[in-house]
Amino acid sequence: MQIELLKSKIHQVVVTEANLHYVGSITIDETLMEAANLIENEKVQVLDINNGERLDTYVIKGAKDSGVICLNGPAARKVQVGDVVVIISYCMMDFNEAKSFKPTIIFPNKFNKLK
Repeated sequence: MQIELLKSKIHQVVVTEANLHYVGSITIDETLMEAANLIENEKVQVLDINNGERLDTYVIKGAKDSGVICLNGPAARKVQVGDVVVIISYCMMDFNEAKSFKPTIIFPNKFNKLK
């Protein structure tokens, strides 16, 4: 049996940009991506703590150490610059393998930098 579970989580980063006139996605600082075990084009769920919005999109690599968290395209209408979001990815794995799996969770500071 396969189950879906948490793979990666970036806990509470600040939205630095919202670009409505873009194809769509979320741009994430490459340093944060690497630390959270995310790759470009991976599907993620974005949870906005300020307004309760939840949306699915995919990751675009942002400049390393830039602190960028930018919602692009239609997702830009769901957030405001300055909102605090949680970014989550999930994976599918065998039930027994999942029992010992440990997700990667990072806790950046208020400047979207690793502590």
